[in-house]
Amino acid sequence: MKRHAHSACTSIMVGKKASMDGANYIARNEDNFVANWPKKFYVQPAVTNRHQTYVSPYNKLTVELPETGYRYTTSPDANQDEGYYEEDGINEKNVGMSATESVMANEKVLAYDPLIENGVAEDSITTLVLPYINSAREGVKYLGDLIAKYGSTESNGVEFFDKDEIWYMEIATGHHWVAIKIPDDCYVVAANQIGIEDIDFEDTDNYMWSDGIQEFVEKHNLNPDFDRWDFRHIFGTDTKKDRHYNTPRVWYGQKVLNPSIEQDPESSELPFLRKPEKKIAVEDIQKILASHYNETKFDPMGNGSEEDKKRYRAICLSRTMNSHILQMRDPEKISSAAIEWKGLGMPCFSAYVPFFTNANEIDKSYSYTPEKMDLKSAYWLYTALEFVVESHYSEFVEPNLDYQKELSEWARQKIEEVDHAVEKMDDIEVTDYLTEQNKLIAKHFNEVTKSHMADLVTKGTELSKLTFKMDPNL
Repeated sequence: MKRHAHSACTSIMVGKKASMDGANYIARNEDNFVANWPKKFYVQPAVTNRHQTYVSPYNKLTVELPETGYRYTTSPDANQDEGYYEEDGINEKNVGMSATESVMANEKVLAYDPLIENGVAEDSITTLVLPYINSAREGVKYLGDLIAKYGSTESNGVEFFDKDEIWYMEIATGHHWVAIKIPDDCYVVAANQIGIEDIDFEDTDNYMWSDGIQEFVEKHNLNPDFDRWDFRHIFGTDTKKDRHYNTPRVWYGQKVLNPSIEQDPESSELPFLRKPEKKIAVEDIQKILASHYNETKFDPMGNGSEEDKKRYRAICLSRTMNSHILQMRDPEKISSAAIEWKGLGMPCFSAYVPFFTNANEIDKSYSYTPEKMDLKSAYWLYTALEFVVESHYSEFVEPNLDYQKELSEWARQKIEEVDHAVEKMDDIEVTDYLTEQNKLIAKHFNEVTKSHMADLVTKGTELSKLTFKMDPNL
């Protein structure tokens, strides 16, 4: 069966005691293996009294859908011939998820529990889970039950969160998985490699796992360690590809958040959980997701040797088409608590746009994604911007950073303004108000982005290599 190209992502999770504003965060760059793969972003309405069977366009997985489902934000592919790939969102119960971080299991475990061709895969996970869960913990259990019934087609990492907890679930084989509750004072950077380490099977408050996983490992003699049960060691990989494609991204994310710690970018033992040296702001998460080994010799846009610049796979790539940061403050204190920051195209050149998810709509510019470039489409607007900036990177990088900073400041001001405005509104008024604010936010970012791009193109006319000045001495 053809494997879809959605298989190269980078994820970040930040607990509420590790964040500057006390919010929980889950985030991810959705990458493809082609540079142009348009995405939509909109609100999927709630459903009641439904009688419908879901059939995956990708692998024909067939599931009877529940009669009722919550409203949720969604980021599906524009072209859904190979699947919906809804990827990320927050539902009306203020529960969010991001799916998936593609990972690889080793041949030893896959020999005894192979992946299932028509099982649960990335194209279906968000569709089959997010509309039906009331907490992050419930999300893990709900997906685990689907895998027990249908099996898994791929090895995947899935992020869940609510105002209280963050859970990260790693599905390794056809039927076996584990999940860990991320400690409130920790963060995680995950990059296409099984990362969860020791599992405490006596601690059901902080760990979950598939039925029979301990017996499976023992029966087939799969644990390489003498005195620990390390999921990464048992189910994960440790290859040359990991050391050049995966672990350097984890190294860089930890370098940003723990700069005093010296680590080897090719180490197979980078810790899964880290406590940051300083509290983490949303801008820090944006910085990591938008990074390409900035200020190191490995930066493809930097001044290192050609060998170093090509040594490691960067976090932000030309084939990053949907970067998202889901932010959950306390909805019991403020009804505008849930925010989905959306960065379409390459986030190293784009702005992260904050949208309130307690809304009925995002903006039409985010659901309009034609096959060819049209600046009325948010996806194509930011894709065009990245093309312009990279074309003259050394000349355009500073004004582009100024543009991003200006919009980041505006976003913080706007969120504070909205937070104050909703304090005295009832539930219906809040949803209608936030819907209108989403449209105003999109309009502002679209207009500033078009103005920025116009400035760059105007300046770029003077940068052509096809220029000639006559030497007056000739």
